[in-house]
Formats: sequence, C-alpha cells, structure tokens
Amino acid sequence: MAFVQPVVKIDREKEFEELKGLVSRALAPEAMERFLKQLEKNDVKVRQFEAVLAQSVLDKRQKVAGGMTAQSLYQALTVSDQAQMREFYLSKIEDIDPELRQKFRKLYQYY
Repeated sequence: MAFVQPVVKIDREKEFEELKGLVSRALAPEAMERFLKQLEKNDVKVRQFEAVLAQSVLDKRQKVAGGMTAQSLYQALTVSDQAQMREFYLSKIEDIDPELRQKFRKLYQYY
C-alpha cells in the first residue's frame, strides 16, 4: 500500500495564496540567484524561513495587495497554514539548479 499524503484544508486561503505567490516568484529559476544573494547579504541560511521573512527577502522587488509584507501575511495564517507554507518553501528551495546550489553551498549548511 502506497503512502498518500492527506490533504489539509487551508483556512486563510487569500493570505496563503498571496504568500505562496511571493515565494514562487522569488524562487523562480530566473530570480533564484538574486534571492540567494539577498540571503547571503543578510547572513540568513536558506532553510530559516522565519528569518527570511524577518529580513523581508521575499518582499524585495515584489508588490503585495493591500501593502502587506510577506511576514504579515505569514502571521495572518493559522498555525496549520503556516506549517504548510513552511513545507512549500522548503520543498521549493530543494529544487534549485545543482550548480547554483553549489555556488551558494554555505547558505545550505546546517552549521
């Protein structure tokens, strides 16, 4: 019997989709290097999602409806929505080009 991941309902869909869009645009192949350079500049490890939000890295060069920041959108989510957003972000940062990952390997280190 294969594992089937259960579908968890999103409670705050509007905020979730706005933040998901910010993450997707920041981690798009054409924007990934700029995103990683911002992390490097701010001395933030790539897997520290809350630190990425606190440093406003996702907000750079992007507009959010209503003038909200990525961090305020995240804080507006329920705990389960936040967990799903972290999982989405973490899965996206693992999908980057291996050459780019090698170039920014220090951002991926745990220590």
